[in-house]
Amino acid sequence: MLPAERNDFRVIPNSARIFGTVSQWAPSFSESGVYDFGFEGKTYRPTKGQCWITTKEKMERLALAGRLFVEGDFPRYVSFHDDFPYAKVTNPWEDTAPAQDKSYVVETNENVLQRCILMTTDPGDLAFDLTCGSGTTAYVAEQWGRRWITCDTSRVALTLARERLMTAVFDYYELAHPNEGVGSGFVYKIVPHITLKSIANNELPGLETLYDQPLVDRQRKRVSGPFTVEAVPAPAVKSVEELLEGAPQPADVSIARSGETLRQGEWRDELLRTGIRGKAGQHIRFARLEPLPGCRLLHADGETRPSDKGKDSVREKDTAYAPQRIVVSFGPEHAPLEQRQVAQAIEEAQTLVPKPKLIVFAAFQFDPEAAKDIDETNWPGVTLLKAQMNADLLTDDLKKKRASNESFWLIGQPDVRLERIAKGEDKGKWRVGVEGFDYYNTKTGGIESGSAGQIAVWLLDTDYDGRSLYPRQVFFPLADESEGWARLAKNLKAEIDEELIEAYRGTKSLPFVAGEHKRIAIKIVDDRGIESLKVLGVE
Repeated sequence: MLPAERNDFRVIPNSARIFGTVSQWAPSFSESGVYDFGFEGKTYRPTKGQCWITTKEKMERLALAGRLFVEGDFPRYVSFHDDFPYAKVTNPWEDTAPAQDKSYVVETNENVLQRCILMTTDPGDLAFDLTCGSGTTAYVAEQWGRRWITCDTSRVALTLARERLMTAVFDYYELAHPNEGVGSGFVYKIVPHITLKSIANNELPGLETLYDQPLVDRQRKRVSGPFTVEAVPAPAVKSVEELLEGAPQPADVSIARSGETLRQGEWRDELLRTGIRGKAGQHIRFARLEPLPGCRLLHADGETRPSDKGKDSVREKDTAYAPQRIVVSFGPEHAPLEQRQVAQAIEEAQTLVPKPKLIVFAAFQFDPEAAKDIDETNWPGVTLLKAQMNADLLTDDLKKKRASNESFWLIGQPDVRLERIAKGEDKGKWRVGVEGFDYYNTKTGGIESGSAGQIAVWLLDTDYDGRSLYPRQVFFPLADESEGWARLAKNLKAEIDEELIEAYRGTKSLPFVAGEHKRIAIKIVDDRGIESLKVLGVE
């Protein structure tokens, strides 16, 4: 090929074929391979120590097929590019690159995950990704007919992965055995592999299956199959005291209580330094925050600090009422804050004199029933609040030490309306309307209603079993024309009801029938990625 032809394949005539040449020397020496070979009016004999790769008869067959070309001093095998325009994938993956247009900071290129999955699994196999990020592994596994399990500790990551999977559109691959399902594999593109051996032996070329090129049914599209989003419940663990309570104890047995953990001390110091971030830049600031002796599940006792008005615009939004007593209960380091801790912390708080005005439950994750108890506990004169703890608190060595860190965020309580439909074709069914969040106002000390304008996504389980939330209806109120269900509607315009898809961008559910558990759960994720859960009975 000339330089101009290498730079622009379009200048190559249609009648031409691209080829390279391969040496005809055998990899190891054999006397039977030393002979004179005539080609194009000239005789060739191997140099000392070399021999031909095949017999004289087969060399002549190659010449007859136009598969020999003199390059240098000897004829070489002609390997046309279109004999087999494919290559095996080896260790260096120079054709991959970092992901572009990322929706998550550590998102991986889909091509990398595709190659890993195709190399190591068959359709119907199970792929497991321990830290899913934006869900690339699950997305690629779904695309290629693999089952998957994926998880993450970040609510932002899970929300991104959930939306990505629910709104994805895939090619529809033809099944090898439709009656057996995807586990039987796909129908793949099969190509001939012409080799020197097949030509020399006058054989039909071998066939190669291209496992990254299944045949596509262009008349159909495919969306993600059913999947669940579940939270691992915190195990109920009995303390040493509970195990030994009532049991005969030897005289030399003594129970030592370790008091606060090192982590709780670190969290208390961070809470004192940064306060708790509320809505619209508000904060709960602390004048003091100290350990609380004699309590097991109340880990800090403090006093709120009024704002210094006029110093700057941010502090004008801080707590502007008289200092109040506040106690804090921290959730576990590696599990959700559970219902039992809430109940016991409230019992401890009821013994305090003077009684606290605020009880804050701070956790990385809240068990649904625990969150419900915090939201619905009615203690006159006392307000119970939930605070989301930033996952950075688990990685102090990576956490930037700066005053602007916001490690604790107030979680709003979902403002939800449940109604029974009285008229029309859906008479007797139920409908949920999400009004927004009820937020704690740090200036007035009261609970105020917020709008639905900050809801990024909300999910409805119409038959909540008390353990795992199964999202039977999912809504993306903040999604624009290129996000959420609108993306799916655009790709499947001829296959779906656009009015129904539009309903999934709102704040009212579709009509539903009450399930056997007679309870519903509504999970709301706001534009900060903070989750809230509301559980209601359906009678």
